[in-house]
Amino acid sequence: MRSWADAVLTALGALLAMTAVAALALWAAHAGDLPEGAFPAVLAATVLTALGVPVDVTGSAAFVATARGGITVLPLTVTLVGALTAGVLFLRPLRLHAVVAPRELAARAARTALLWLVLTQLLRLPAHHDFTVSTGNELIDTLGGAFGAAPVVGFRVGAWPTAEYGLVWLLAVLLLALGVSRRSALPGVLVRHQGAVRPAGHAVLGLLLAYCGLGLLAGLVSMVVDGHPRETLAVLLLGLPNLAWLALGIGLGGSWHGHVDGALGLPMPPALAGVFRTSDTREVTLNLAALGQQDGRAWLLLPLAALALLLTGLAAARHSPGLRLWQYAVHLAAAFGVAMLLVCILTTLSAGFGLSLLGLGGTGGLALSPDLLTTVPLAALWGAAAGLAGGLLTGRRRAQGP
Repeated sequence: MRSWADAVLTALGALLAMTAVAALALWAAHAGDLPEGAFPAVLAATVLTALGVPVDVTGSAAFVATARGGITVLPLTVTLVGALTAGVLFLRPLRLHAVVAPRELAARAARTALLWLVLTQLLRLPAHHDFTVSTGNELIDTLGGAFGAAPVVGFRVGAWPTAEYGLVWLLAVLLLALGVSRRSALPGVLVRHQGAVRPAGHAVLGLLLAYCGLGLLAGLVSMVVDGHPRETLAVLLLGLPNLAWLALGIGLGGSWHGHVDGALGLPMPPALAGVFRTSDTREVTLNLAALGQQDGRAWLLLPLAALALLLTGLAAARHSPGLRLWQYAVHLAAAFGVAMLLVCILTTLSAGFGLSLLGLGGTGGLALSPDLLTTVPLAALWGAAAGLAGGLLTGRRRAQGP
C-alpha cells in the first residue's frame, strides 16, 4: 500500500502543480475572458500541451468552408514545474536505500505510469471546445445561425495521443531524474556507472535552472519598468524556459529559424521581436549576430554563457574527483550535448490560427525550429572545454590544499 501511495502522490502531485501554474498563467493572459465558459477546456488543453500532446484545431462553416490547423508548442514553465515535481516525489522514497532492486524500481515506475495514464485521460475529457466566430456583419451572422452555417473554430485532444505522449513524457522525466540525482538509490548493476553520468548531469541541470532564475529576474524587472505586468506574468508562467534556454543556446553560437505572422497578443522581448520584423520573407535566422543588431546588450549572452559553463564544469569536477582530464571533458561534453539536443527539441514550436484558443489572444502564425547540426555540436565542444577547465582548476586547488 505504501508503494501505491507514493505512486498516487507522484502522479497527482505533478498534475496538480502543472494545473495550478497553467491556471494562473491563463488568467494573466486574459483567458478567463474567453466566451462560452471555455476556460476549463482551455486549461485542460494547456496542461496536456505541456506534456507534448498535440492539439487539433478545426474550423468550419457548414458546407461553405472548412479549415484545419494545429498547435505544437510546449509551455515549458508548466512542463518544468511538472517534471521537477514528479522527479522529486518519485525519488523521495529511494533516498532511504543504498541500492534498489531493478524489479522494485520497475514496479514503482509501472504503478506511477498506470495512475498517470488514468489521470491524463480524465483531464482529456474536458479538453475540447467550439467557438462561434463573428463575421463582423450582423445580417450574415443571423443567416448563418439560422441555416447552421455560422463559422465555428474549436480544438480537440485525442485519446491515443494523450496516452502516447503522456507516458513518454513521464518515463523520460523519471529516467532523467534518476540520471541527474546524486542521492537516490540505483540498481546495483548501475552503481558503478553513476560517476560518469550523475555529477555532469546534475551540474547541467543546475545550469538550466540557473538560466531560468536569471530569466525570472529579468522578467520581474520588466514587469516593473516596461509595464504590462499581467501579460509579462503570463509569459513567465507559460514560456520562461523557452526564452531562457533559447538565450543559452544563442549565447553559445547556436541558431534557430522561424517566422511570425500577425500578432501574438503577449509581449515578446524587443530584440527578439525586432529580428522577426527585419525581413520581408517568411523565414528569418535567429542567432547572436541578429539579436546584436537589434540590441547591443545581446552580445552579453556570450560571456554569460561562458561564465555559466565554467561554473558548471567546476561543479561537475568537484563532485567527481579522481578522474583524468579527458574524462572530465568527455562527461560534460556528452551531458551538455544531450541537454542542448533536448532544449532544441523542446523549443521547437508551430501554431496556426488556433493559437488564440490557448489564451494568447493572437490571430497569426508562429514557427521556430533549431539548427541541430550547428547548435548541438557547438554545445558538446563548449561542454568539453568547460569540463577540461573544471578538471584543471579543481585539480590545482586540491594540489594546493595540502
